[in-house]
Amino acid sequence: MKIISASWVVSCDENDRIIKDGAVVFDEKIIELNTLLEIEKKYPNIEIKKLEKNSILMPGLINSHVHLEFSGNSTTLKYGNFYAWLNSVIRYREDLINKANTKLITAKLEKMKKTGTTTIGAISSYSFDIEACINAPINTVFFCEVIGSKADMIDTLFADFKSRLNNAKKFASKNFIPAIAIHSPYSVHPFLVRETLNLARSENLAVSSHFLESREEFDWLHKDEGSFLEFFKNFLNQEKAVSKPMEFLNLFSNIKNLSFTHCVEASNNDLEKIRDLGASINHCVTSNRLLNNTKLDLDRLGEIPFTIGTDGLSSNNSLSMFDELRNALMVHYDKNVVEFSKKLIKAATVNGSRALGLNKGKLEKDFDADMITFTLPDKIEEKEDLFMQIILHTKFVDNVIIGGEYV
Repeated sequence: MKIISASWVVSCDENDRIIKDGAVVFDEKIIELNTLLEIEKKYPNIEIKKLEKNSILMPGLINSHVHLEFSGNSTTLKYGNFYAWLNSVIRYREDLINKANTKLITAKLEKMKKTGTTTIGAISSYSFDIEACINAPINTVFFCEVIGSKADMIDTLFADFKSRLNNAKKFASKNFIPAIAIHSPYSVHPFLVRETLNLARSENLAVSSHFLESREEFDWLHKDEGSFLEFFKNFLNQEKAVSKPMEFLNLFSNIKNLSFTHCVEASNNDLEKIRDLGASINHCVTSNRLLNNTKLDLDRLGEIPFTIGTDGLSSNNSLSMFDELRNALMVHYDKNVVEFSKKLIKAATVNGSRALGLNKGKLEKDFDADMITFTLPDKIEEKEDLFMQIILHTKFVDNVIIGGEYV
């Protein structure tokens, strides 16, 4: 049993409980949180790690959607238009994948930890990132991705996917959790989607999919036209999309932990279906800005919870969740900065945990003891400003606790 105290304990629970001069008692799980005074009375014989003035103790951040296999990119790929970006990815894919070896990905994961991330949802197309994820101290929900729209290749593609998934399952642990990703409605044949989702249901695996990330995807899926027509004719000899958006969504029934990423071009009917599926939306605001010059309209989500993801370094300049939260705060300029900051912190903690099917993301009894601590540059005058000041001023953290252990 351990105890740590801070100037502010931010729970991220349903009541948004914030404790001034608070403390948390924990082992692998959270045992109790209260004021430092009450904790000292109840546990007089246990040494308390007391953090400095203006310190914050809160749940570790959860990056619900990240691609690590393109971590070798910095200035190579084209931004400003999704189709131009996609062509640059194809052109430089082999070079970038070769650059992103285990050593590089491990370094990126270490920096993510230092910037407050304790859990990631890693979308893996080839499993080239698996060794780094297995050995990293942060928790990984490892989404083995299936992709392929050519009907005559389904058996081969499904066999390759199952091989990668079965290999990931060999390393399953409390910190490494195999899961399934469906690339997108335009790139995966419906039969392949159905077979993959049947596997997810039978093994109760979390599922994630990209969905309507760009206008180019929208035009292709709805009208079989636009720049994607050129792309599919040139590369796959296809002139029609293999699936329509609603047909695609209808395949995802009865998936317990389900998320769709981006959704910036989703219709109201699409969003209603996503809500009915009980899914979350992974919001990657920097990626959307760089690739599409657009953003997710959060007002249209209604009851759909959203999470925060950085996407990969193929469409971002940082994998820091605090950088991503700052970007989200600025891009959504129509939102009240104080109130929206609280929503963003919840999206980056408890919402991410729910989307990934985990027992994390808030400081509450019996939840996993995944916590971060850091210090603000000055005192907080108004408690209601705390979430905003955390986002504005935090770049690195002082302590990272995962499963009750300082890592």
